[in-house]
Amino acid sequence: MSNDLSRRSFLQLGAVAAGALAVGQMLPPAVAQAAQDAGMVNTRGDGFIPSMCEMCVWRCGLIAKVRNGRVVKLDGNPEHPHSKGHLCVRGQSGLYNTYDPDRVLSPLIRVGRRGEGRFRKATWEEALDLTASNMLAIKQQYGPEAMVFSSTHNLSQVQFENLLYAYGSPNYGTQRSLCFNAMIVANLMTYGMEEPERIYDEQLEYIILTGRNLMEAVSTSETGDLSDAIARGAHVVYLDPRFTKTAAKASEWLPIRPGTDLAFHLALLNVIISENLYDRAFVERYTLGFEQLAEQVQSYTPEWAAPITEISADTIRRIARDFAAAAPHALAHNGWRTSNFVNSFQTQRAISVLNALVGNWNVTMRASAGESSGTLGTIPQPPYPRSSAQRLDRVPSRFPVVPLKLGVFQELRDNIITGQPYQAHGWFISRQNPVMSLPDRSKTLQAFEKMDFIATVDIIVNDTAWFSDVILPEASYLERYDPLLPVGDRVYIRQPVIEPQGEAKSALWIYKQLGERLGLGDYFQYEDEEDYIRQQLAPLGATLEEIRSRGYVDLPAHEESEETELAWNTPSGKIELYSDTLARVGFSGLPVWEEPPAPPAGQFYLLTGKVAQATQFGTQNNQMLHKYADEPRLWLNEGVAADRGLVDGDWVEVSSEVGTGHIRLLVTPAIRPDCVYLTPGYGHLSRGLTTAFGVGASDSALHVTYTDPVSGSQALTQTFVTVRKV
Repeated sequence: MSNDLSRRSFLQLGAVAAGALAVGQMLPPAVAQAAQDAGMVNTRGDGFIPSMCEMCVWRCGLIAKVRNGRVVKLDGNPEHPHSKGHLCVRGQSGLYNTYDPDRVLSPLIRVGRRGEGRFRKATWEEALDLTASNMLAIKQQYGPEAMVFSSTHNLSQVQFENLLYAYGSPNYGTQRSLCFNAMIVANLMTYGMEEPERIYDEQLEYIILTGRNLMEAVSTSETGDLSDAIARGAHVVYLDPRFTKTAAKASEWLPIRPGTDLAFHLALLNVIISENLYDRAFVERYTLGFEQLAEQVQSYTPEWAAPITEISADTIRRIARDFAAAAPHALAHNGWRTSNFVNSFQTQRAISVLNALVGNWNVTMRASAGESSGTLGTIPQPPYPRSSAQRLDRVPSRFPVVPLKLGVFQELRDNIITGQPYQAHGWFISRQNPVMSLPDRSKTLQAFEKMDFIATVDIIVNDTAWFSDVILPEASYLERYDPLLPVGDRVYIRQPVIEPQGEAKSALWIYKQLGERLGLGDYFQYEDEEDYIRQQLAPLGATLEEIRSRGYVDLPAHEESEETELAWNTPSGKIELYSDTLARVGFSGLPVWEEPPAPPAGQFYLLTGKVAQATQFGTQNNQMLHKYADEPRLWLNEGVAADRGLVDGDWVEVSSEVGTGHIRLLVTPAIRPDCVYLTPGYGHLSRGLTTAFGVGASDSALHVTYTDPVSGSQALTQTFVTVRKV
């Protein structure tokens, strides 16, 4: 096979017949027969089967239309609160991921140098044996901490973590620090919970969105709720250096200077406190630290914030007054990412505190029911071995308030390179793409060079799999079971709606098989995927057949508590405007101004952000989404372009201190003159992605690694770039 994996050879590599495997595997059920028995399809295999989407982390309910054993249409399930009968464009395109001609349908083992794209087909037995033997060798020679595990949030993550903890490694890399560590840690320090639920009821009057582009970063139910609130007349203030589709729907767009969202919100706090516009009764009864906060924000006046944010003092004062007047039917959205600077944690703290001051708890915000297991059954297992090794990302020694389950992924990667406090030797990756998602792609490739062994679980040869030693092909979300998902008062199922193609297998199967080979079989006490679901359902008295046919079962009704006193999971049991937890570890207990850096003359802030036609770094090879997505271009302000003699469509070189990319230019008035914007998820290295390869430029190749010292969040917009015509 040539060094460059051609489309034809890659398709030949992936095209294998389905069949039984001689490795003691859990064979998938006969999907069509099971669906027929449940009355969902007829004898020809035609019908409608409920399941759940996985084109983003929102996990909408779906109804799959099946014809002759193939999925032909996906629609939203009206019985699921995340979809409410709707699917976004990504959700509707999900069958194109399942039927992607680049799907990996048999295990692959690397035969060339890393990055050459030379693989050979292997049996599951050989691939799993090779993976386990390498993991055991690393554990025996260097200790379990020398093996890094990383995965993106997903329903089977509980068993991924089971494998990680049973193996004994403390090194767990998640996407959280690349997306919303700042928001989560700020809410934990303020409310004692990761993310309060937002309520877009008919009385919601006023919304402040700080960089939360909900009309393009679609979370189906919340995006729909926001749209409905706008239609009812809710006033929306949207802060973003770029005019997005959300800006187009907002009542007012404020093109704030990047990194200064914090100053804006501190000034709102100043006005609301100094003019006595806060909910005095709520603050006195349910919060802690108001006096310290009032003193802290005295100097943060609108006049102070105006030259910093480039938003007038009159506008800031008006918004503060109007927001307070609308309270408690007002909401300052925490967002997921704000301006992505090292001060973003303080911004998130200021937003959380702002909501508390106007007393909107149980009106436009409330404790989230989350996705806890509730009354679901659990799989029996022994306790995990204790790990005495320090984590490579130095949580909690360097990041004392970052939860262990979040970690600081970019720091973990950097310390693989330095070998401090010890050298990692192996990396097991599932449903994640560190090469594309971590900042400074060159560093991630350096970290890979340090590895003795890399294994990847995915449905395609993404950029990370391209550099792996073994690729274990997972069944797509339309072909497999995952653990059940409680939402509200129901439990929902993701189930196979078609037979798995080729030799693709579910994560539940892969982790169990690998666990048994690692001598960890006691941690995977389920016979097969259906047995796993039945064990979860056992306390509910529900059957697998029942949940498969309806897509859900109801949780047992519980008596409403007569307790009316509000409480939060903080040390004080109150909303902590002042956090003693932060103060005791050397951070400010109150939101405090931190000056962000600005680009040198001739350089620009590099903005990135989501679009409706793609999810992070995992859907760019989807042929339907590729067809309807705009060509990724670098946005540049029209005035700046004219001054530099650049015109729309020019090819330009965009460079940071760590990397360079080439891309066509989009000249537009819809961005600040000191900024450029690049859609993430393009510029792939893997030639196994025949649709996405060669399209766009990679933001990960440009981003410099900057980490917020409190939350560990990656400061993406703190990267500055030059632009020149080529």
